[in-house]
Amino acid sequence: MKLILAIIRIAKMQETKMALQDADLPSFTAMPVQGRGQGHGDLEKAANYDPEHRELISVTPRLKSKRMITLMVSDDKKDLAVETIIKVNQTGASGDGKIFVIDSSDSIRVRTGEKGDITLD
Repeated sequence: MKLILAIIRIAKMQETKMALQDADLPSFTAMPVQGRGQGHGDLEKAANYDPEHRELISVTPRLKSKRMITLMVSDDKKDLAVETIIKVNQTGASGDGKIFVIDSSDSIRVRTGEKGDITLD
């Protein structure tokens, strides 16, 4: 089993949700998060709009609002899940997001007590 954590742009949430559903991966959790990467998008945007006043922009990158989706998949669906998320979210621009794939030892359905891959469907 794999736990997949994906940080994506808010604007891509609906499209990602539909793509996962179409890939027969409809079960996931989404939550609002804030973070930052290595990019300096704020500075680049400021320079593009008003290069003379770039020095007035804070050199500390701001936290950006994103969405984090988490889904648990069987080992054989890991590549499908990752490829689906990338296909929808890859624009080639800074801020497209990150995907983390984490090994998981078990999954338990609270309602029935069932364990393992059967709980993922």
